[in-house]
Amino acid sequence: MRIIALLILVIPGFLSALGIKLMRDTLFQILQAPFPFLWLQFLTGGLLLIFGIWFIAGFVLYRDRKNNKPGVRRVSKSE
Repeated sequence: MRIIALLILVIPGFLSALGIKLMRDTLFQILQAPFPFLWLQFLTGGLLLIFGIWFIAGFVLYRDRKNNKPGVRRVSKSE
């Protein structure tokens, strides 16, 4: 079961790494093949990065809730 969970997390992790690479290439003004504009390349990289982080965080939260291990929410009282 842990191998399947690892495989599920590898794909979004790879997409996040690709997003970081696209954003880095944009900062150095290196245009990759499928993108006609640098701003489109940067936007795509940002979306891939956000999607990857969102998916991994949601997966971890789902597994923690399923195993009754979510973190304690602390609410500060304003005085």
